[in-house]
Amino acid sequence: MSNTQLKKTALNEVHRKQGGKMVDFGGWDMPVQYPAGTIAEHLAIRTGAGMFDVSHMGEIAIKGPQALDLVQHLTCNDASKLADQQIQYTGLMTPNGCFVDDILVHRFAADHYFLCVNASNSDKDFDWIKSNAANFDAEVTNLSANYSQLAIQGPRALEVMQPLTDVDLSAIKYYWFTTGHVDGVPAIIARTGYTGEDGVEIYFDPSESERLWNKIIEAGQPQGLIPCGLASRNTLRLEAKMALYGHEIDDTTTVLEADLAWCCKLAKGDFIGRDRLVQQKETGLTRKLIGFEVADKGIARDGYPAFIGDQQVGHVTSGSPAPFLKKNIGLAYLPIEHTAIGTKFEIDVRGRRLAAEVVPTPFYKRSRQ
Repeated sequence: MSNTQLKKTALNEVHRKQGGKMVDFGGWDMPVQYPAGTIAEHLAIRTGAGMFDVSHMGEIAIKGPQALDLVQHLTCNDASKLADQQIQYTGLMTPNGCFVDDILVHRFAADHYFLCVNASNSDKDFDWIKSNAANFDAEVTNLSANYSQLAIQGPRALEVMQPLTDVDLSAIKYYWFTTGHVDGVPAIIARTGYTGEDGVEIYFDPSESERLWNKIIEAGQPQGLIPCGLASRNTLRLEAKMALYGHEIDDTTTVLEADLAWCCKLAKGDFIGRDRLVQQKETGLTRKLIGFEVADKGIARDGYPAFIGDQQVGHVTSGSPAPFLKKNIGLAYLPIEHTAIGTKFEIDVRGRRLAAEVVPTPFYKRSRQ
């Protein structure tokens, strides 16, 4: 796709002015890193604060008397457990128990849900939801063009943001949200993120993007906040073992294989893909997602084949140096009999076999006060 055809967020020119290295990310022209570099950005978020433009993400509203029924039909988690202003991670399901996408469901009210979906999937997700909504008294609206989204992440993120908002951020629990103002701009303020750190994600009118971005950069200087690109977002989520669509999860991987059984509530009643998942649970998994560390010198990148003896048994779904942990780590699907902690296997790195070992995940877990 040529540069002229790439979608652009409202901050595209700002990223370019501030030295962002731009790449094609799922059809969007996005900053992969800034002049500080990926490792500096990663460490800023682990130790202080950083900010991402995630305005490429999609937003879909489901409203109406049967809004909850539709959400329950589409997703594997139990949305009936949500209170107003609570958020849930869940899978948007295919009939074979796999992922159309992984999404966040925000409950505004019993008849109003707000979905945050992955950038490259937003049109596909909207079409899927619409195609399954015919028998429900609920209206589905694609709101993606109505919002910019910024993610302010890190142990000092709330300290950066509190002076800019009329909302008590410390009162918002993890995976809850509220509405308020950020520097006078009406916003949805959610205590969520994709980094394994504390922080907030804010949704607001795109016309305010440049002003808010610059205001937060300025306000965050004492806390060491810097702008961050998609490369550090990827290494941060990998350390925290957060799945990435198209890597750990897609329409060929089931929720149970992806080690996401915690967000799959089979007891809630019928939903798309439930029968397949019940069957898979009864017959047992043949493969499962594991985390590994590379014991040898070398990096196991995405797509590299995994071997037990002479037999290829899988491939790396995500692999990278972990800047904070100072290890080479990754995720891979392995046959179920080779998924126990401590299992040794090998990864082929351009013809050279590297020793790897299955380790507990997440690789990184923040300390909570």
